[in-house]
Amino acid sequence: MVGRKSLWWITGIALVLLGVAGMWGVGGTLVAPANRTVGPPPEDLPFVTTTLVSDSGSQLATWYLPADSAYATVVLLHPIRSDRRTMLGRARLFHKAGYAVVLIDMQAHGESSGTYITAGYREAHDVRAAVDFARRTNPDHQIGVVGRSLGGAAALLALPLDIDALVLEAVYPTIEEAVSNRIAMRLGPLHHVLTPLLLLQLKPRLGLSLSDLRPIDPIAHAPCPVLVMAGTHDRHTTQTETERLFSAAPEPKQLVLFEGATHQDLLRYDPARYEAEVLGFLDPLLRTPPHLPPAP
Repeated sequence: MVGRKSLWWITGIALVLLGVAGMWGVGGTLVAPANRTVGPPPEDLPFVTTTLVSDSGSQLATWYLPADSAYATVVLLHPIRSDRRTMLGRARLFHKAGYAVVLIDMQAHGESSGTYITAGYREAHDVRAAVDFARRTNPDHQIGVVGRSLGGAAALLALPLDIDALVLEAVYPTIEEAVSNRIAMRLGPLHHVLTPLLLLQLKPRLGLSLSDLRPIDPIAHAPCPVLVMAGTHDRHTTQTETERLFSAAPEPKQLVLFEGATHQDLLRYDPARYEAEVLGFLDPLLRTPPHLPPAP
């Protein structure tokens, strides 16, 4: 007969194995593609539909929105498990302000090909493809990039980029914090145990290390002014983490916190303030003809 002590050991081992198996399944869900049909662009704007080829190996579904007499193009990068439609509100805002706009589905999102979501690592190649497209399409334009969450992380991991302004919305500093925060929101103190089980999957699943997913490192070498934005009640990327990311950026830079906002669309949360802050940041940098100095 199995003694009581042995039974406890067997039960404990079984629970550990079940936990590991469960976290492996959770990990697979987190990196699984988020493909969906996006369909045609809105008919009220003169979008051009095209496909870009990324060094990630993906074919990137893309919308390009030209603007008459524009001096600049803004590249819009969506959050995780989303697609380019998420950025349409920003596209309308920037187009109305006189910018050309590029929207892409990053790899494994929307209508773009891709095997895994990689928290910004492979998506960084897609950012480079979008910026290169903007440069080829309008060689004399200045270029701004606006990235939400995953999109912002991918933009940082893509540095150095040939751009003139960078807007980051709710971007995680390190993958450890991003994973820990999300588990803590759902399972409380168990995040201390479960976070390592998820992070250990980076290498066997994606071939990545923790050091590959630290957007806070490349921001120190940003080649252009940076605007960092987030909500004060964001539990996915806390205010403290946002302030640390901002502190790591070189001057010139700006920090904008939306009081009461969580990890959500800041444009929808406060449209008037978003427009004032983002256009107030971008216009002096991008709307001046390239042969003239930036506005004071």
